Amino acid sequence: MYQILVVDDDPITQLLLKRVLEKQAYQVAVASNGALGLALAQQLQPALIICDWMMPGLSGIEVCRQLKANLHLSATFFILLTSRGDLDDRIRGLNAGADEFLSKPIDMNELKARVRAGLRLYQLNRDLQTQKQLLETELSEAAAYVCSILPAPTQAPISIQWQFIPSRFLGGDIFDYYWMNSDTLVMYLLDVAGHGLGAALPSVSVLNLLRSRSLSQVNYEAPDEVLSALNGLFQMAQHHERYFTIWYGIYHHPTRELVYASAGHPPAILLPPLEQTRNIQLLRTAGIPIGLFPESTYTSNQVVIEPGSILYIFSDGVYEILLDDTNIWGIESFSEVLDQAHANGKDDVTFITEQVTAACHRQSFDDDFSLLKFAFVSPPPQPSVGSNTKS
Repeated sequence: MYQILVVDDDPITQLLLKRVLEKQAYQVAVASNGALGLALAQQLQPALIICDWMMPGLSGIEVCRQLKANLHLSATFFILLTSRGDLDDRIRGLNAGADEFLSKPIDMNELKARVRAGLRLYQLNRDLQTQKQLLETELSEAAAYVCSILPAPTQAPISIQWQFIPSRFLGGDIFDYYWMNSDTLVMYLLDVAGHGLGAALPSVSVLNLLRSRSLSQVNYEAPDEVLSALNGLFQMAQHHERYFTIWYGIYHHPTRELVYASAGHPPAILLPPLEQTRNIQLLRTAGIPIGLFPESTYTSNQVVIEPGSILYIFSDGVYEILLDDTNIWGIESFSEVLDQAHANGKDDVTFITEQVTAACHRQSFDDDFSLLKFAFVSPPPQPSVGSNTKS
């Protein structure tokens, strides 16, 4: 049974509306002024309010404005009762948040019809909010699951840190790194287009495929081969029009060589040791996102990593951040944050994330925020050399 609140300073109008509405099987409460009406609204949380425009003290317009500003009452359907027929007055009412108007003198059939229509909209809004809460719960659980399968930070032989902040709608970011053997480190980050479970589930599928090394006849130490195999397996036409970008690298510890390939993904950023000239390297190769065209080809490149260098791998969510209606923060600004943090010895991923949020005036992100930091803190072990001893 719906609760309706009538706010009117005229006792006859109160009695008339209460009697008519109770005959329609509604629960009806009445208030004789705006202040009492707001207090009863807080207490009863009514589905619908019928409020007179002209009252001593708080007017119906002010009651409506305060009610709609209240998070717990803003969904209440609000009908302004008025003898005003001027268009400007109705615009004032709508701007205050009124959902409907009822003209004096009151036609009872019109009253019943507008109340029924208002309650239908109220119920639809409640159902929508319930579904929204269920969806947000599912997305939160999915984000927690994605976090649970990400690799743990490491300290040696390479220090690896990361920051992953799922967006409000959960995007398609996921990443992994692991030692294929004692000398070879695999690292990658991918971003499935879109948001929600439709993006998160494919990303988990790709991670499981790469983690288990289930791609047949693929050399996992050749990034271009890995990307080509993924492109053949994840064509959009067979995967609900989803595609993804990826940066994939193989680091050979004894030789300090990093071999990498990318498919439409932002470049990794390599910063040199502090004692060297500051020279930011953007590591990427030509290649379109995985899944767009079956005939796409990919190439690998390589770079030697000097001890003391820092490598950052990230998704576009860390820099494609709207500052206003037209301007995006951009990768150049993000690169400057990394460079300054490295130069000042404050390149912890938590500190960098704080710098990004401060620069963009953001506490939450519209896309997943994924940032990996690889610190090559020490030179690789040198092979032992045997000595010949004369007898």
